[in-house]
Amino acid sequence: MAALNRTTLRRLQNLPQIPSVWEGDRRPLSNADSHMMLEDDDVLEAGGECILWVDGSEGVVRAMDMVGPDAGPEAIVRALLRAMEHPQSPAPAVRPQKIVVKNREIQFYLRGVLQDLSISIDYVPELPLIDEIFRGMEEVAINRPPELPPQYAEVLMEKAAQIWHDAPWRTLSEHQIISIEINQWDVGSLYVSVLGQARMDYGVLLYRSLESLKRFRERVVNDESFEDLEQAFLGQDCLFVTFESAADIDEDDDEEIDLADLPPSEIEPNFGNLHPLEGLRSILYEEEALTMLVALKAFHRFFRNGRRKLGAETFPSLSSRYRIPVPQSDGEIQQVSVKVSTMPDVSDELLQMLGDDDDDDDDDDDEFDKPLLRDDLVPQNSFLSLGAVPWETVEFLRESVQFHQGAEIDINTAGDGLPVVMIQTSHPKAKTMIQDLKEAGGVKGIGFNPGENPFQDEQYDLGILQTKNGELYLFGEFNEDDPVHQEARKKWDRRCKLTNGWCGLIIAKGLMGASRGQPQFKDMIALLEVRWVSAKDLGIGPLQLMPMF
Repeated sequence: MAALNRTTLRRLQNLPQIPSVWEGDRRPLSNADSHMMLEDDDVLEAGGECILWVDGSEGVVRAMDMVGPDAGPEAIVRALLRAMEHPQSPAPAVRPQKIVVKNREIQFYLRGVLQDLSISIDYVPELPLIDEIFRGMEEVAINRPPELPPQYAEVLMEKAAQIWHDAPWRTLSEHQIISIEINQWDVGSLYVSVLGQARMDYGVLLYRSLESLKRFRERVVNDESFEDLEQAFLGQDCLFVTFESAADIDEDDDEEIDLADLPPSEIEPNFGNLHPLEGLRSILYEEEALTMLVALKAFHRFFRNGRRKLGAETFPSLSSRYRIPVPQSDGEIQQVSVKVSTMPDVSDELLQMLGDDDDDDDDDDDEFDKPLLRDDLVPQNSFLSLGAVPWETVEFLRESVQFHQGAEIDINTAGDGLPVVMIQTSHPKAKTMIQDLKEAGGVKGIGFNPGENPFQDEQYDLGILQTKNGELYLFGEFNEDDPVHQEARKKWDRRCKLTNGWCGLIIAKGLMGASRGQPQFKDMIALLEVRWVSAKDLGIGPLQLMPMF
């Protein structure tokens, strides 16, 4: 049995002792009870237990703790010490004169640990105050409404799975807004914003008003502190469905997990409501569930029918009407007429907000020199190669890859294929690289530039990607004396001449798998057809490695 150290004993002995009787107990809780008591679901799994210490004389809870079923009796003592020194209710730090428990093992354990504190530890068959508290918690848990109305839960989960399969975030950005006119259940129109292009949070937000949507976006752009952003988040007026992993993810794991890389069976939808006066609520009531159901059905049909047009460079003006069947509580089916439309003007306005913010940032950064050559695009330890892809394979990749940047003209299909730079990395990092290139407007050209390390008298051929926003990114350093690279460069230059200066960039996944160094078609997820750029056209001149102090 563990014992209190002498310092702790002296500190507790110095607490004033009052003539009161405290009740203490440890009891298992249902999962519903624990969710009612704790917002942090990670603290407790199903089968957890609650420790309570109550001042029977004052009728107040001095300490409450949630522990797993395998926690030892030390947990009871920890809660008791907190009840004495740091009570959760507004009460002074004191020692009770007497403690009563209804468990013999707890009684004997406490007698051994507290023997030097002059506290009487007694056994009683009933603990009326704690019994009343637990009965109250059970009643609240029983009366707590389900997260989704039972009659709509299954169909809502099916529609959420359908949205996950659609993956609208691959096509739509957050600022590209779609309106859904419902005119039912006191809802006129909902305004859809899709989360997911940033690969952090995935979901669909259904704003009840344009004012709420614009106000939130404006506050996110202008507010910088965490407290301001939290207030902006809670100030939204919307329904939502978001997605997360059904399995617990270790937050301490260094490698970030992108939900899009998980199989659909491991994805779990979460429905909820946000309102400035209610805050965040993870429960949908009947009318909210019906509204959500109609909106998801309509959005799915609209997105499925217009996916290709929605993916155009300019957000198009589209509109469609649907009749959405909605099951009623009496078993009847109600047909709800819905109009779904894109909102290019609103989308441009929201994009302008972001542009203004970027301009402000640029002004702040004017005093700093931008690096001539950046090296933060290609992930470390990527596999790089120069080669050629047969023209038949190029045709196949144009149709099969997740991201394709085509050439402005028909490339001359001369020679043995398209000269390409192949960059193979992990799937999450490949997706990040693709997104970074999208945000840069795509790739304008690929070139090589001389470089040297004067400290070791080494000459390098620096592989450089030029993006359409004018940035230059290093993708590889090749030793000029390497005969393998020399031969690869000769073939590269010859092939580029045959294609009239056209080449390609292929981004592939599977770095750690069996296809490392030899990615298969299924591993190639991006093809960008770009111009070959000479060192003269890059215009940066020979680069020299400089020491960093």
